[in-house]
Amino acid sequence: MVTVSPSECEVSPTWAYALQLPHDPRAARIARVTLRAVLAGHGMSQLQDSAKLLASELVTNAYQHSTGPATLRLRGLGRRRLRVSVWDANPHIPPPFDKRSSPHCPVPTEADGGRGLFLVCHYAEAWGGYPLGDDLFGRGGKLLWCEIGSSAGETLATSLEATVR
Repeated sequence: MVTVSPSECEVSPTWAYALQLPHDPRAARIARVTLRAVLAGHGMSQLQDSAKLLASELVTNAYQHSTGPATLRLRGLGRRRLRVSVWDANPHIPPPFDKRSSPHCPVPTEADGGRGLFLVCHYAEAWGGYPLGDDLFGRGGKLLWCEIGSSAGETLATSLEATVR
């Protein structure tokens, strides 16, 4: 058997992880903890703040608008880019992921919720959603995704600083 130590080979810049999440209000926290560990393990900690925010919003949307489990998928796209996607059983594509809405928040300022996916569109470099037909297991539903790169951390930090001032 041939063995290779990590110093002898280059770690692949493309990788993927999937996490099954039950329909549970703690799912977003579990997603954030997992995301932090995965990004640290792949040397992408600079994306942590933005990725945790965006993953939390996608997982929370799945929890609030679906009655079953969800799946979080993390995919490294090179050394400085990450795709976060969340599947749930509800086939409805919400605004602004439905592409019929503006990515600017039309939610009244006094509303208690409804801004999460608009935050995703604002901070992500790319985003989208699409309904899924029934697979072999009859799951169907939808997939919402977003991509962030190294500039996302800078954008989030600048926005947070402006908010604090």
